[in-house]
Amino acid sequence: MSVIQMRRTHSGGDRRVSPIFLGIAAVMVVSGWAVWSGFAANGRFAVFLFVVSGWIVSLCLHEYAHARTALHSGDTSIGEKGYLTLNPLKYTHVALSIVLPVLFLLMGGIGLPGGAVFIERNRIRGRLRHSLISAAGPLTNVLFAVLLMLPFTLGTADGWPSAFRASLAFLAMLQVTSALLNFLPVPGLDGYGVVEPWLSYEVKRQVAPFAPFGMLAVFGVLYIRSVNEKFFDLIYTIVGWFGVQDFLVAEGDFLFRFWQR
Repeated sequence: MSVIQMRRTHSGGDRRVSPIFLGIAAVMVVSGWAVWSGFAANGRFAVFLFVVSGWIVSLCLHEYAHARTALHSGDTSIGEKGYLTLNPLKYTHVALSIVLPVLFLLMGGIGLPGGAVFIERNRIRGRLRHSLISAAGPLTNVLFAVLLMLPFTLGTADGWPSAFRASLAFLAMLQVTSALLNFLPVPGLDGYGVVEPWLSYEVKRQVAPFAPFGMLAVFGVLYIRSVNEKFFDLIYTIVGWFGVQDFLVAEGDFLFRFWQR
């Protein structure tokens, strides 16, 4: 086998969808079917599995969007790092990308965004490309949210099983919160990554030390009751535009917390 052929084979392997991701997606499909059919003995636990697996799938797609955009912007090292396989274990910070967002989901029902794939920014030319790489992740959450809410907008979800509708509404709400939070221009979040290329070197230098704490700071601010109420008022307004009713989201949240009575 020639050197060129070996490189092509290696590159193809770097882009093959990971069995781990396929397994998570399979859990989402099976648990979604269990919720829909009422087959599961513990329906609330099936809702829990459906929401968590769906949330992890969205996180993988979020990071994949960053990686794919970076690849087409000039960072050819992305494939070697395994980011194009959708394998959550390949991310630079598995704890930040998967564990913390799921933990925040369990604690507060908030779709707090995670990070991150390591992108070699020095390979990329042009401020607009840098901004697009950062925007690609949360835009994926926007797309996922719209797809989840589309059945409510079209009215096709009206005749669906109530538990499944509630689960879908709750998962859609999480996607909206993730997209909205991620677009905040806070160091460490994608929103800051969108504007950072357009800032002066001095501003970026002063802000850099705060980047590791940006996500935790946002989560802390959301624990302030007045801020939390206004934030969720905005979230419910947004999902309401797509025909998702507040009580369905609340019911989905209740079903998700199977450990609570």
